[in-house]
Amino acid sequence: MPSPFSRQVIFWLFLLGGLMFGLGWALLPVKIGTFLEPGDFAAVHAVMRPWIWIFRVHIFGFVTAVMALVALGSVLRDEEVRALAWPGIAIAAAGLVVGALSAAFYYHHGAWGALATAGFSPAELRAHVDSLATDTEYVTCLVRFARVFVGLGQVVLALGLLRGGVLPRWVSYGAILLGLAAMALTMGLPDDLELYAPVFYLDCAWLAGVGFAARRAESWPASGLLGPAAASGERGAR
Repeated sequence: MPSPFSRQVIFWLFLLGGLMFGLGWALLPVKIGTFLEPGDFAAVHAVMRPWIWIFRVHIFGFVTAVMALVALGSVLRDEEVRALAWPGIAIAAAGLVVGALSAAFYYHHGAWGALATAGFSPAELRAHVDSLATDTEYVTCLVRFARVFVGLGQVVLALGLLRGGVLPRWVSYGAILLGLAAMALTMGLPDDLELYAPVFYLDCAWLAGVGFAARRAESWPASGLLGPAAASGERGAR
C-alpha cells in the first residue's frame, strides 16, 4: 500500500487537475470556438484580465493532470500492471501536453489579438482573422491528435489497473468508456469538434473521482503497488 504521503499527493494532483481543467474552461467569460471570429477580439478585450487568468488556470489543468498520472504510475509495482499502465500514462500525458499547446494558441491569439486589433474596422478584423486561417487549421489537427492520444492512453491505463485490481473498477471502466468515446467522436466526426464537450467535462469529473478513490486506503490492494516496505526492499536488492 502506498504511504499516506503518496496517497495525499496523488489525491491532490488528480483533484486539482480535474477542477482546474474543467472550471478553467467552464468559467471562461469568452469561449473562442474552433476558428477565431472577428467579434472574438472585442469580447476578449472587454474582460481581458479575468479572461487571461482563467485561461491560464485551464492550461495548467492539462499540466497538473500529467503530474497526477505520473504520480499514480510511480506507485505501481507489479510488472504486468506496469507493462500496460506506463505506456497508457505516457501516451495520455503526450496528448495532454499537445492539448495544452493547442489551448495556448487560442490563449495567445485571443489576448494578443484583442490588443492588436483594437480600433480595427470590420474589414481589417476579417483580414486579420483570415491571416490566421492556416495556423488555425494546423492547431485543429493538434487538438484532434491530443484527444485521440488521451483517449487511447486512458483505455490502455485502465486495462493495466484492471489487471492488477488497482483502484475501484469504476475508475477503469469509466476510463475505457471515456477513452473510446473520445476516439470515436474525434475520428468519426473530425469536423464537429464541439461534440467532444460532454466527454471533456466527464473527463474532468473522472480525474477528480480518481483522486478521491486513491485517497481511500482500502481502495488499494497489496498486489500491484509499491509500498514503503517494498521500496526499501528493492533499494536493498540493488
